[in-house]
Amino acid sequence: MRISVVGTGHVGLVTAACLAHLGHDVLGIDQDVEKARVIGRGEIPFHEPGLLELVRQGLDAGRFRMASAPEEAPRHGEIVFICVGTPSRPSGEANLVFVEQVSRTVAQNLHGYTVVTEKSTVPVQTGRWVERTIRLTAAPGTDFDVASNPEFLREGRAVRDTLEPDRIVVGATSPKALELLRETYQPILDRARCPFIGTDLATAELIKHASNAFLATKISFANVLADVCEEAGADVQTVVTAMGLDGRIGPDFLRPGIGYGGACLPKDVRAFTHKMREMGVDAGLLDQVDAVNHTRIDRFIDRIRSQVRNLEGKRIAIWGLAFKPDTDDLRNAPALGVATRLAEAGASVVAHDPVAIPAAKELLPEIAFNTDPYEAARGAECLVICTEWQEYAGLDLDRLRGLMADALVIDGRNLFDPEQMQRSGFTYASVGRPTVSGKP
Repeated sequence: MRISVVGTGHVGLVTAACLAHLGHDVLGIDQDVEKARVIGRGEIPFHEPGLLELVRQGLDAGRFRMASAPEEAPRHGEIVFICVGTPSRPSGEANLVFVEQVSRTVAQNLHGYTVVTEKSTVPVQTGRWVERTIRLTAAPGTDFDVASNPEFLREGRAVRDTLEPDRIVVGATSPKALELLRETYQPILDRARCPFIGTDLATAELIKHASNAFLATKISFANVLADVCEEAGADVQTVVTAMGLDGRIGPDFLRPGIGYGGACLPKDVRAFTHKMREMGVDAGLLDQVDAVNHTRIDRFIDRIRSQVRNLEGKRIAIWGLAFKPDTDDLRNAPALGVATRLAEAGASVVAHDPVAIPAAKELLPEIAFNTDPYEAARGAECLVICTEWQEYAGLDLDRLRGLMADALVIDGRNLFDPEQMQRSGFTYASVGRPTVSGKP
């Protein structure tokens, strides 16, 4: 099929590269001319495992190319995916200005039957508004349908989540559009044997926001539970592991730590609650989910202070800056708030991250960086873990202890086993578990 993807951020570029991998003729479009050139010559502007190989494969095979003019989208594609940003307004409402701009441009250049498909995360009822916008802008008698095809990608696993998804959801205004999108994904449906959920526009849109809101709820619940465990002297990891064995609950996202971040969960929870209030539905439950998340950095800083006492003049090392492992995405990353607060308190902060240092230097000019995790920790009176990169779990603890001025580790992601840290001679404080101290 001929497919156009407007917007080549995380969702758009992964979608374009994966669809080209499946054999479709894909045109990626980004109004940022330099970005389009970078991708067109086989480079990618962010870290995502496996994506670079797929982009280059598609370019070499002639199944993927880039352009910077949005009007080319409907001229090329019988399906046009809208993958532009929907950032939060101060009220929490999703800003749909880019979605509207693309919808109008597509409408003005429609050429034959086209399925205009939302893949950007949008509030429920947006599809109906997009359909009206196109109908009012396009020439009379223009043949098109609007569909919603929400993505469920996890940064760091986005390629795998696209090619081996848990489900594919499509909401459409007509059986014709639904069938065309089913045909688009048929190679995945045949191979992964995942469910294909065909429904109406509003239901498809709601599935995305409901999914992310529930995942955020599980994280905030786990964090409140960790607070209880800290006060009671219990072990939150054992609690959530036992909870997760119940098939009605499941283990995923019952992960206590320093809160969720990234481009999706914070934005989507706020957008969903704003839409709920707009429709007269009580959003109190999700307001609390968001509120709990906002308390995590304060509580973590208190945890650090309880061990270090006076932060002024202390050398503090931070391991991990990205909001999660296997990405360089710093949007809403809790580590940024931790680093800033420590520096404001007078600490000398040195940070390491496997891939996010270049971007972090622009956001955290007040701290230092080191590309070697051991050297970042050299002379530190405290090591703070903010991202659970697996490479940290495999480092030599004896070497680490020998480099630090004080063998104190405060783990915001529960990366290490307390007994192991105690045997290695560390004072080790984590989230929702008793603090331990030991001698080598």
